[in-house]
Amino acid sequence: MQYVAPRWLPGGNLQTIWPALYARRAEAPLPALRRERWATPDGDFIDVDFLDAPGAGPKPLLVLFHGLEGSSSSHYAEVFAAFAHARGWDYAVPHFRGCSGELNLAPRAYHSGDFEEIGWILARLRAQRDPGQPLLAAGVSLGGNALMRWAEEAGGEASKVASAVASISAPLDLAAGGAAIGRGFNRLVYTRMFLSTMKPKALAKLAQHPGLFDRDKLLAARDLYAFDDVFTAPLHGFRGTDDYWSRGSAKPHLHQIRIPALVVNAANDPFVPAASLPRPGEVGRHVTLWQPAHGGHVGFPLGPPPGHVRAMPERVIDWLKDHA
Repeated sequence: MQYVAPRWLPGGNLQTIWPALYARRAEAPLPALRRERWATPDGDFIDVDFLDAPGAGPKPLLVLFHGLEGSSSSHYAEVFAAFAHARGWDYAVPHFRGCSGELNLAPRAYHSGDFEEIGWILARLRAQRDPGQPLLAAGVSLGGNALMRWAEEAGGEASKVASAVASISAPLDLAAGGAAIGRGFNRLVYTRMFLSTMKPKALAKLAQHPGLFDRDKLLAARDLYAFDDVFTAPLHGFRGTDDYWSRGSAKPHLHQIRIPALVVNAANDPFVPAASLPRPGEVGRHVTLWQPAHGGHVGFPLGPPPGHVRAMPERVIDWLKDHA
């Protein structure tokens, strides 16, 4: 697989920001997504958006797990939807808790190592489908790390649920990614952007469940490390950020994966230092690494201005189809 960034869009930051804001997504308008609300085993709910392919008979189902604060409206989610629809595949975007436009009920949210949630969602989707219908799963950024953690934990059992999986721009070493996004330009732009939605959600969660965490410490958080230390880590059973980032990282366990898995990371991703990316000797034979020099974070733009963001999703879908 080859990818060369357009010369008019140099550098990892431009290749991250421009595609998300200005690049073309689908070539034609898509049908409206159909939403289902699922009750969770712990008395909460998640929302799953579907794009159903026309026609009868079993079709591949592509499941996309979004990134931090993402949704089915994220630029990458819309492009994956367009490709799935064009190929006559069914498509689903499960929203992590609190990401579908409505605050969830339980005293928890979601996190990068949420493999149990991924496993429950995939098992339910598998049970709803014809046995002859391949289930293919991709995860973007946070969703990609969580998906790989599920494949690692499931081991040989994963093949009973999914035919192949892929992660895109996932911070497989959470500590390295967390340090990178907490410095310099990243801290000023990306960290501020994420915290601008994460803090209000956390405060709404505190109003739901008084005493859940220290409000003043949350308000004082200026980076993801501090936010995770007061909110994400304790709400999900971790001792703190260091424990969460260590136990949640997929990189140390990639050799445990027993189904075809594609791991895509651009070497100039501003969120994911190139030095932290897995090397061939650190993964098992079921894992394929694709690490182009350019692409940014979930960018991979192509074409003349304003460009489009169809390059990466098309290559990922082709790989999943070929390895299913």
